[in-house]
Amino acid sequence: METTLKVPADSAAAWPAVLAGQLVTVRVPATSANLGPGYDSLGLALSLHDTLTVETLAGGELEFELSGEGAESLPRDASHLVVKAITEALHRLGFRHEGLRITADNVNPHGRGLGSSASAVVAAVTAANALVPDAARRGTDWILQLTSEMEGHPDNVAPAIFGGLALSWQDSDQYRSTCATVVGSVIPVVAVPDFELSTEAARALLPASVGHHAAAMNSGRAALLIHALTSRPEFLLPGTEDYLHQSYRADAMRPSAQLIAALRAAGHAAVVSGAGPTVLVLAAGEAEAAAVVDFIGSHTARNTPEVGWRVMKLAVDVEGAKVEVHRR
Repeated sequence: METTLKVPADSAAAWPAVLAGQLVTVRVPATSANLGPGYDSLGLALSLHDTLTVETLAGGELEFELSGEGAESLPRDASHLVVKAITEALHRLGFRHEGLRITADNVNPHGRGLGSSASAVVAAVTAANALVPDAARRGTDWILQLTSEMEGHPDNVAPAIFGGLALSWQDSDQYRSTCATVVGSVIPVVAVPDFELSTEAARALLPASVGHHAAAMNSGRAALLIHALTSRPEFLLPGTEDYLHQSYRADAMRPSAQLIAALRAAGHAAVVSGAGPTVLVLAAGEAEAAAVVDFIGSHTARNTPEVGWRVMKLAVDVEGAKVEVHRR
């Protein structure tokens, strides 16, 4: 997702600088949005974590150490999304930074539908909020509002902030979210292909409108999905049936679409993770999770040997973004 950050009209030079020597670490989970029928409203936090450490410096320099996913391609200057988001968040709080030392360890694959940009924005805004004095800090609702503005919708940022299953909506220009507890037997399994798909490209494939019947069918499945995730996992397969977006995007991620169709035909609750191309399976217990891993390996070896797949059995992250202030 290409995040748009607004540059404040005020002169940042007139604002107080955050004291040098502040050191904050934020650990933030990957997320899977939509979950089938919950388009732009449902999101799940996953046990795959990026870690961001930010230290304020007295001088005007920017030091950026980046490892893991994106280390070979992402910038290490003021154009990086993390730097933009920290700067913007500090401006919203009435502060500026003089210099920053940033260390980012990325585990979440980029451009795969696991909320990597949302994780980066949440980590950056959460870090900025922890860097300012106590009296200037804002709560998680403020973080939700700002990060949703940056991303354009709350479905990925909400679970990254709060953990668990996030149900999000918008009232006028206000973004809101509440969380539900996922039953412990649900095990997320992801199959991450070696090709990327941008959120913008995936959204461009969607029609401007859908029929009343499709909308009605989808709302019923979304309600059933929440019931399945929170108490009755035997309904995960019908609850993950989508009528709004996945079929329109299938041609842009044909190997993923084929894998989803095969998994669902075999009785597994498979969906596109976010905008794709990662495949998410919501397994009901360890036995099904193991069967899903075996199924994916066998299917992809036979049908898409040209695509490299990383298959990971994960857990639902129930904590969301975690902050540690090392020194004040």
